Amino acid sequence: MVVTGLIWCVDVFYLAKQRRKAADVALAAFDARNAKMAADGIKVDNTSRAAIEASMLRQPTWIEYSGSFFPVIALVFVLRSFLFEPFKIPSSSMVPTLLVGDFILVNKFTYGIRLPIINKKVIELNSPQRGDVMVFKYPKDMSQDYIKRVIGVPGDKITYENKRLTVNGKEIRYEPLEDYLDDEQSVYHKQYMEHLAGKPHRILNHASNGLQSPVDEFPNKQNCTYSYDKITCIVPEGNYFMMGDNRDNSLDSRYWGFVPDKNIVGKAVVVWMNLSNPRRIGGIE
Repeated sequence: MVVTGLIWCVDVFYLAKQRRKAADVALAAFDARNAKMAADGIKVDNTSRAAIEASMLRQPTWIEYSGSFFPVIALVFVLRSFLFEPFKIPSSSMVPTLLVGDFILVNKFTYGIRLPIINKKVIELNSPQRGDVMVFKYPKDMSQDYIKRVIGVPGDKITYENKRLTVNGKEIRYEPLEDYLDDEQSVYHKQYMEHLAGKPHRILNHASNGLQSPVDEFPNKQNCTYSYDKITCIVPEGNYFMMGDNRDNSLDSRYWGFVPDKNIVGKAVVVWMNLSNPRRIGGIE
């Protein structure tokens, strides 16, 4: 974008004016020659004047292509940097809400306008809310994008015990649903409707108990206490507690810690394509 933009600017503000000057000089000489010929009684053909002007004003091919590409590249850059960005779901941590192969659109301005590349917030808008499905930079590797559900916002006390959530002392209501068939492993998992912050969504639980992976060291780990089947964390200011909907098949804040506000990419809003299952297209709940 920068290269094509520079070429476009140089052409508009300098090269085009130089071509205009050269064309004016050539046309003036052409008009003077025709005037002399007319004075001598020679019939003048003015049809070539337009051809001379068009030839002198024509952009070189490399400038023409750069100028054509620049608006398209700039539009895509603005859309992806400030408005919407597409992602593809690579893992099953958000099943059944999001499946492997779902192509989603992420709203990048819902939680504030951020500068591209450095991801620094310059305009404050909304803050993530419990129940939102959010894309963020993995705290242990900023080159990776993760997607999970917001479970706790700054100041919340989150307890996860016996596969059930309690937020600020209030137990979250669960509604049993029909068992979910995992097509990848050809097994059934327990499925529930979790009513979190007025945003009901489906979750999966396996038969196993306790944590499924080792717990890493992470910033503010002292805010959390662990036992075999219970986790309690107080979310620090400027951070969020994230979990996958496939609760026993998700590496999330239980294992690697909180997500800082600076890591936020945006809110997942819609599934816009799934090549193997077109019926997946629609909003994300």
